[in-house]
Amino acid sequence: MARRLIHYFTLLLCIASALWMLPADSAPAALPMQQVALGVYMHQGAHLDLDEGYQGDISNLGFVIGTKGVAVIDTGGSKRVGEALLASIRKVTNLPILYVINTHIHPDHIFGNAAFKQEYPVFIGHAKLANAMALRSDAYLRQGHKLLGAQFSGSEIVQPTQLVESTQELDIGERRLLLTAYPNAHTNTDLTVLDEQTGTLWTGDLLFIERTPSIDGDIKGWLSAIAKLQQLQGIHHAVPGHGPVTQDFQGALDNQSRYLKLLLHDVREAIKQGRSMEQTMDSAASSEAARWQLFNAVNRRNVNLIYPVLEWE
Repeated sequence: MARRLIHYFTLLLCIASALWMLPADSAPAALPMQQVALGVYMHQGAHLDLDEGYQGDISNLGFVIGTKGVAVIDTGGSKRVGEALLASIRKVTNLPILYVINTHIHPDHIFGNAAFKQEYPVFIGHAKLANAMALRSDAYLRQGHKLLGAQFSGSEIVQPTQLVESTQELDIGERRLLLTAYPNAHTNTDLTVLDEQTGTLWTGDLLFIERTPSIDGDIKGWLSAIAKLQQLQGIHHAVPGHGPVTQDFQGALDNQSRYLKLLLHDVREAIKQGRSMEQTMDSAASSEAARWQLFNAVNRRNVNLIYPVLEWE
């Protein structure tokens, strides 16, 4: 009997030791990252729509490293994605997280903030971001729990502690980041981040590449923002809100501008001709369909948003 007990106790110790060595199921793996430029890292989100296959990881996220610390730019659609981003950062550097910058209000860019609270950074956003978060918090939280279930656990709205009215510079140690706030465009909370050292511009969702541009603000304001972006010089790398990083910044802006201008024109013409919004959804900017992913779903939503506004022009 004693031998059996010793054998049983030894077996339990072996099992406990093995379990101790296993990684915790709740700890997400680090996100795959690409080094865009020296000290600049980006994770590209998947081209998935909220209505089909959404997993909280559809937008571009990343970070910039200075000698003093790290600036994080967008954090993903859940705390879990944010934790994976933090794990990616820690594979590269142990420097403190100085700033977490949200480029705009959308949930696929902000809910990972919760994973960074323990790092005590300054959370930064557009001057209107705090109010937008307050207004949309309940709806975004319900949506997140519905779409992601247990994978959304621990996610929360983390308000910015520093707001950008126009422009602002951040010093992360031998590296300056220039933050620029824009009027109502893709949203009313759009912010870009320029790493002056490498000429890398994080556009947030003011620029989409491959994925159909999605409107949640003002289409005419967005075209104005694009015109402003087209005046920038020395942009060697542009990190869009969705899609691959590009060195052809002007070409990417031109592609997006072409779609938005055509959409604006077609919806205006449909209204003049007395066509219904439903009819317009099927026809507006249809020649662009082959150029963009998720076109049918996103383009219809765009028409649904801008048609009622343009009726009052």
